[in-house]
Amino acid sequence: MRAARLFVILTLYYAAITALVFALAAFIPGFADFLPIGGAENLLAGPASDPFESIEIGATRVANLAGSVLWLVIAVTGALLTALPVSWSYMASRSRKEFDQSLVETMIVLPVIVTAIVILVHNSLALAFSLAGIVGAVRFRNTLKSSGDALYVLLAIAMGLAAGVGAIEIALVTTVLFNYLFVALWLTDYGGVKGAHRFLRRNSVKVKPEPPEAGLIAPPAAQAPRE
Repeated sequence: MRAARLFVILTLYYAAITALVFALAAFIPGFADFLPIGGAENLLAGPASDPFESIEIGATRVANLAGSVLWLVIAVTGALLTALPVSWSYMASRSRKEFDQSLVETMIVLPVIVTAIVILVHNSLALAFSLAGIVGAVRFRNTLKSSGDALYVLLAIAMGLAAGVGAIEIALVTTVLFNYLFVALWLTDYGGVKGAHRFLRRNSVKVKPEPPEAGLIAPPAAQAPRE
């Protein structure tokens, strides 16, 4: 039931976001010019002649400060909107024992941070090396409760990269396929083995406690002191 409910919520969410974007583009003149889309075409067109050549974000209509701020706001908002349904998939499929609230918060905030970082360093090799030095100096250590949680971290980074280079369509397609594939694996219980640990479902077989060995007497239960 949880998987079916998640499928309905995801479908309604993506339909609402698509309708909202089309409505804004239709009723607000010039809104489509500030959407961070179209970068996938530049990335898939072919390798550049110079491997150190900067990435073209494609924000050709940005000509002043107001336009730059508007483009940044839309890009960051796009990264946030693509990250939300991924966090829903995580929260719906995890048991209380494996649930990690810090990972949920990381999935929401990380794409926004990566978007800002990519915009900063995309046109400057010096800034890219500076960022590498800063990250190397500040070490981040976090132990994930499950190996599958690393997928969510990688996806959050990918969403931020896509939004930062003006290719939010890559983030959207990736998250849509990820979430629906996740629901399909959950419904079909793909790879599940009876009695083994389940990643998306609870174990159907309960482990019974072993009886005490022969010749051993269990210690008597402690009695409460009499008043």
